[in-house]
Amino acid sequence: MSKLIPVSLLALGLFTVTFAVNLQAPLYDAYAAESDVGATAVTIAFAAYVGGLMPTLLLLGGLSDRIGRRVPIALALILGAAATALLVQMPGWTSLVIARFLLGIGTGLATTAGTAYMTEILGADRAKNAALIVTSATSLGFGGGALATGISLGLQGPTLLPASYIVLFVIAPALAMIALTLPRVDTPRPVSLLRLPVFPAGTWMFGAAMALAWSTTGMTIAVVPLELAANDLGGWTGLVIFLAIFVGFLCQPIARRMTNDQALSLGFVLIPLGFLVLLAGVWLKLLILVLLGTCITSAASYGFTYLASLAEVSLRAPDDRARATAGLFVYAYFGFSLPVIASGALADTLGLLSAMAVFALIQITVTTLIVVIWKQRSEPPPLSKLGNGQQNIRKENRRCPS
Repeated sequence: MSKLIPVSLLALGLFTVTFAVNLQAPLYDAYAAESDVGATAVTIAFAAYVGGLMPTLLLLGGLSDRIGRRVPIALALILGAAATALLVQMPGWTSLVIARFLLGIGTGLATTAGTAYMTEILGADRAKNAALIVTSATSLGFGGGALATGISLGLQGPTLLPASYIVLFVIAPALAMIALTLPRVDTPRPVSLLRLPVFPAGTWMFGAAMALAWSTTGMTIAVVPLELAANDLGGWTGLVIFLAIFVGFLCQPIARRMTNDQALSLGFVLIPLGFLVLLAGVWLKLLILVLLGTCITSAASYGFTYLASLAEVSLRAPDDRARATAGLFVYAYFGFSLPVIASGALADTLGLLSAMAVFALIQITVTTLIVVIWKQRSEPPPLSKLGNGQQNIRKENRRCPS
């Protein structure tokens, strides 16, 4: 079988798993209204996704090393369809919490197995290409689900069964069966089913960057729609969430031509800049600034930072890619959930705009601190602290840069 076929089918499977994750986002306010809950409850439901994902990453990140890559991906597809079906049958806040929890488990299974599987299909020498395909497929999925529901609601009018849900019910089971027929290119190992993630040496700054970037995305997906709805702009929620991820996808080819450190550095600049523009748009009630800020944060989160981080951990842990990917997402989803819950609680006390302002202040402070520490640790020691042999090597490197 040509590599193009399994690569395409695997990418489509990963797209569909992540498509289901934000599929219900434009209906958050409807589910909240069904149960008469506030901003804190909505952000808790949003973060329940991480409640399912984190144990999966922490305990089952290496599951596919034991049972193969195909079964976890098929299971993730079924979980996505089941979670969405639950929301159709019992719409409300409680069902949203359970659904998000199930979606988190599915994402944890699919992203760890899928990243390793894609690299194995293409070959270890094309690890960065494999990371690009995985990040592209998942980025399109995370953003596409919300956009599809937004479009469906625009065409159908208010409904708790948008056409986007029906599309998922059709394609997810079919792709689950197809996933089980993909070629087995890995060699299952007799390892424990419960395997902790690994954190390759020298990658802490990539994990910290993912936490920062995805905390911004979490705010855009969970909190910003509430503010849009309060300003009678709720119809733009699907587009905002789509842009929060899709622009990052468009930036990934640019990031691929950069070194991982260069892409990471650019991400550190764009993360706070984008959120400040978005905050200004919310404050001034200018939709164009909201959309522009969303695009900038997307470029940072799902473009430069995501690709650089995934490629780096994959390269540094060639024998443990699934568990290294799990370790990276542990960073990412801590950032994705905890600041959002805290902001939701703060919003119920001070208001959404004030909560977003506090988040921006903390974000800028933490970003500055991480960059300073990273640059200090990456700077080579001065010549006076090196031995004669090391000084000679440094001098030669200055004359003949590689």
